[in-house]
Amino acid sequence: MESKQTQKVIAIDGPSASGKGTIASRVAAALGFDYLDSGALYRLTALYAEKQGVEWDDEAGVAALAQALPAVFESGKTFLAGEDVSEAIRTEAIGMGASTVAQLPAVRAALLQRQRDFLTEKGLVGDGRDMGSVIFPNALLKIFLTASAQVRAERRAKQLGLPCEGVAFERILADIEARDEVDSRRAVAPLVQLPDAELLDTSAMGIEETVKKVLDWYRKK
Repeated sequence: MESKQTQKVIAIDGPSASGKGTIASRVAAALGFDYLDSGALYRLTALYAEKQGVEWDDEAGVAALAQALPAVFESGKTFLAGEDVSEAIRTEAIGMGASTVAQLPAVRAALLQRQRDFLTEKGLVGDGRDMGSVIFPNALLKIFLTASAQVRAERRAKQLGLPCEGVAFERILADIEARDEVDSRRAVAPLVQLPDAELLDTSAMGIEETVKKVLDWYRKK
C-alpha cells in the first residue's frame, strides 16, 4: 500500500479513551468497510511480552514477539494464542504497556505492514495514533478525534462501572494524562493532529452525533 493514490481509508487518530474504537467500528459497519483497531495490536504485543516474561523496554525481544504475534480478531473478540483476551488488553496497566512498546522503532516496524494488510477493496476504517501520519498517509479522510482528559476519564470510569469521583477515578484521570504525555512526546510517530486531518472534539457530543459527523465528512469527499 505504498501508492501515492488516495486510499479508501478513514484514518481516525486520537488520544487514549477518546472513543476512537467505538466511533471507528460503527462508521465501518455503516459503510460496509473493514475495521482495524491498531491500538489492540500494541496492547496485544504488551500483553504477549508480559506473558512471555519479556520486559516492555526490551526492543529486540518485544519486536520478535510482535513479528509473530499469534493474534486473531473474530466475532468482535480478540484472541491471543487461542485465548480470549478482549478484556485483558483493556486494562490501564496494559494500556501503559502499549504506550511503552509503541515507542520502540523495531516494534513499530514489525507491526507496520501487518496493519497495512488490513486494507482491501472493501475499504477500511482504522483507529490509532499514527493511522493518518504513518500507516495510511494517503487516506481519503483523516480525523483527529479527541475530548478533554476529564471527559475521557469520566467515560472510562462509566465503562468500568466506577463513580466519577474518588481515588479510583483520580487514578484513571492520572493514567490518561500520563499516557497523553507519553504518546505526544515519543520520538517515533508521536500523537499529533495532522494539517490535513479534521479536528473532532467530542467533549460535548454523543456517539450517534459523532458517527454522523464522520459519515457526513466522508460522503462529501
